[in-house]
Amino acid sequence: MTEKVFDIIGENFNTTRRLKPTSPRVVHEGGKVGVSYTGPDGSKRLLDITEIWPADPAKLRTFQIPHVAHAVRTQNIDYLAWVINSQVAAGANIIDLCVDEIAVDPAIRHKTMIWLIPVAQKITDAILAIDSSDPETIVAGLSVHDSSKSRAAINSVNLEDGRQDLIKLAKEKNALLFANASGRNGMPKDERERVQNLCELMDMMSSAGIAVTDRYLDPLAFPASTGGAFGTHYLEAVREIRRLYPEVHIFGGHSNTSFGLPQRKIMNHAFIILSILAGCDTLMIDPVMNPPKDFVEFKLGADVVLGKDEFAMRYMAAFRAPSPPRSRQPMRAAG
Repeated sequence: MTEKVFDIIGENFNTTRRLKPTSPRVVHEGGKVGVSYTGPDGSKRLLDITEIWPADPAKLRTFQIPHVAHAVRTQNIDYLAWVINSQVAAGANIIDLCVDEIAVDPAIRHKTMIWLIPVAQKITDAILAIDSSDPETIVAGLSVHDSSKSRAAINSVNLEDGRQDLIKLAKEKNALLFANASGRNGMPKDERERVQNLCELMDMMSSAGIAVTDRYLDPLAFPASTGGAFGTHYLEAVREIRRLYPEVHIFGGHSNTSFGLPQRKIMNHAFIILSILAGCDTLMIDPVMNPPKDFVEFKLGADVVLGKDEFAMRYMAAFRAPSPPRSRQPMRAAG
């Protein structure tokens, strides 16, 4: 299959990522503690976390391992390469990079992002989404990004004071621009506010000359366990945005809905399918937990059933087995 069905934003390179001490990836060996991963040569390796492992066993009840943050702090490039490459191998074509939990001090975050971007660009040719709650951290990352290797993405602009300057920066840097539905006074309370906020941002992006196909709109998905209407708010906003802007990209933090619930893979899968049916053409997911291939196949099949793929041409092009080479028949002699 050569046709791209979705953009897949891999969300796993975030310093908020944690593992439970009981994870099967945690290995106790030779008096040290490590997190297992696969090295560039295919060998099994360990990220040494001995220095952050609690000395008091009682603290293990609440401790969670900040494995991505620890790898960034210790500049363990092999582990960072594993985090990136495992997502690309699973189907991600955009890798989100967020270092916000490295430090409270903005200067440390800026320095970390300036170090990280060139390292990540040596690891992958995928688009890098520079992600931060602090616009200056995004600016710092863009300052060292080499656009000759790949385009950057900015994650993200919204209506909060100080973030609209990122629209102009996206134009200057020829970067993809993510925009979320956060308002001037905080999070949107329903689908109407989500759409209203994103429409205002669309007008700003149009004024700045950002191509519609370079815009990725995020109506904001909240954990379903914290509000029974949150899923509906998001999905209704997706439907309305798709109606208003047929060519724009629409996505969301699709793993957010399962936060705090068991068997998160199941919840994520259900929400992603509903989001696709509502109009999302981009998925921000853990592509290792929820393989994009499942959703690509669903989308191609659903388009046939819903009459969006006339005569199933796209479906057949994607799944028809190539014809085996025809053997040449020996030529008969004349006479």
